[in-house]
Amino acid sequence: MNQDNIDFGTGKINSIFRAMFFPTLIGMLFNSALNICDGMFVGHGVGSNALAAINIVAPLFLLCAGIGLMFGIGASVIGGIRLAEGNITAARTTMTQAYIAGAVIFALVIILSLLFTRPLVYALGCSANLESLATDYLLWLLPGLLFFYLQCAGMMLIRLDGSPRYAMSVQIVTAACNIFLDWLMVFPLGMGIKGASIATSLSCIIGGLMVLTYFVFLADKLRFRHIRFSARTFRDIGHMARIGLATFIAEIAIGIMMITGNYMFLSYLGEDGVAAFSIGCYLFPLIFSASNSVAQAAQPIISYNYGAGLSDRVRQALRIAIITACACGAFISVSMWLGAPSLTAIFLSPAETAYTLAADGLPILGICALFFALNITFIGYYQSREQAGRATVYMLLRGIIFMVPGFIFLPGLIGEPGLWLAIPLAEFITLAVITAKYIYDHRRFN
Repeated sequence: MNQDNIDFGTGKINSIFRAMFFPTLIGMLFNSALNICDGMFVGHGVGSNALAAINIVAPLFLLCAGIGLMFGIGASVIGGIRLAEGNITAARTTMTQAYIAGAVIFALVIILSLLFTRPLVYALGCSANLESLATDYLLWLLPGLLFFYLQCAGMMLIRLDGSPRYAMSVQIVTAACNIFLDWLMVFPLGMGIKGASIATSLSCIIGGLMVLTYFVFLADKLRFRHIRFSARTFRDIGHMARIGLATFIAEIAIGIMMITGNYMFLSYLGEDGVAAFSIGCYLFPLIFSASNSVAQAAQPIISYNYGAGLSDRVRQALRIAIITACACGAFISVSMWLGAPSLTAIFLSPAETAYTLAADGLPILGICALFFALNITFIGYYQSREQAGRATVYMLLRGIIFMVPGFIFLPGLIGEPGLWLAIPLAEFITLAVITAKYIYDHRRFN
């Protein structure tokens, strides 16, 4: 009942990609809507300082998402190859190892966050005025994190098991619950930023339980199994982590973007600048969702056919993914150029200083969408072929090596626009590097 009858090895690539892409995109767009609604409720119900405080804590949440996606992608790639080989037991072992490893890491993150709350929020760029708000948000976020891991890692594995629509339903239900609980706790109950954090934790618990229900009762091939720990178990987990490392870096890079941006916007424009930057960070998931849905839709197709040795089908899947990424990225860029004032008004009143800063900056930030979509698609392609080193290098280039210096030096060279231009410039340079290397390899081996 929960399977979508997808045959990765013999079905038409166009049809398989559509069957994977649209449920993935819809689910991710619901998550983006959740982020926007969360910012809207907090911005109008609590104030711009609360938006800034959430932006301070967000990198920790992104760290957790990165861990979940790292093991989810790693397990999905290896599991897809094992399924193509007909080894269902090995695929189940991989999935179980991924969940155990991630759960241990998440438990450590939660414990350390509880023990070192105040030093942590200041390390993330907090100011004295924002400390109490950031601390409240962080502490009430922690109870839902283990369930958040179940959901993050589970999305890729559920799609690999042939149920992209169930994965979509998890994301839709989770987002809808979070939006409703956000509204309930911020407005009728007047619980402020603490209420917004509780709403997020509760929705994470709901999503995690839905994923757990699938693998225990509804799955086709991928189910949990008893495993014995040995030296090989740790090698397998390490291999999984290496494959998914680029995805982990993608989430960490967003966190580094936010931390670096928080410091630089604070130093140039004060707390209003951080609040304006937080609007861009709330909208960035729209860019990420569209781009990542392309990569995640293509990933099981490429991994399965790569494992089966069907190189023509792999190239066809990449071509379709690139075309789709171009269309999604261009649409988002144009939307941010034309709709910046309206998008900013979702979060803040036009009377606030931060509103003007954000409305002026969002069109510049929107330039990055097309470049970002193509970068993530190529990186996902290399991950799916177990070329973890190349994928990791490209992710480091776009997310850290080119971006951080851009944040530091561009404002000094061209002023306030440089704060917003750092991300698009990093994405553009990375795409140039990826394209040059891809063309070189194509000419060399063909």
